[in-house]
Amino acid sequence: MTTVDKDMFRGERVRLACLAKEDAPILAAWTQDAGFLRLQDTGIAAMETEEKSLAFIERENESATSYAFGLRRLSDDALVGTIGLYEIEWANRTAWIGVGIGRREDWGKGYGTEAMELLLRYAFDELNLRRLQLTVIAYNARAIAMYEKLGFVREGAYREFVERDGERHDLFLYGLLRSEWRGRPQKSGR
Repeated sequence: MTTVDKDMFRGERVRLACLAKEDAPILAAWTQDAGFLRLQDTGIAAMETEEKSLAFIERENESATSYAFGLRRLSDDALVGTIGLYEIEWANRTAWIGVGIGRREDWGKGYGTEAMELLLRYAFDELNLRRLQLTVIAYNARAIAMYEKLGFVREGAYREFVERDGERHDLFLYGLLRSEWRGRPQKSGR
């Protein structure tokens, strides 16, 4: 398969797709689950309206420093999550990564890992980025396992950064360099 023939946005079970205005109700519905919100962000769990979700979609689609994607299951084209590169610093060739699977029924099925593989290939091979980073709350063991499986290295911790239900939790900083990603055992398609 030549480079031109390879679909960099499609995996075995999921694909990356542009977020569209029709996705706004789904994104807003995910914010009804405080558990989802408490894995996604260090801020307070706050529900969003469809209008606010639509504003997010429009802002990200117009940004010169972000690439936000919907994560769609191939079997039924259902939107199961979002993933993206944010705050890209083109001069330094760095970006932040964010990923989330919306409904609990879709958690733990490998969609996030497959989407991350696609996004890493896009970031390093297509956008020519050199470093990616993310933060994850210490209690999000499933996400931490995924990031480490993908080759991300824990670079530090913001100690007691997050407070949830009267308890303090560290916020871990993870990074991945293109050279580290290229040095990993090859999967087919890369």
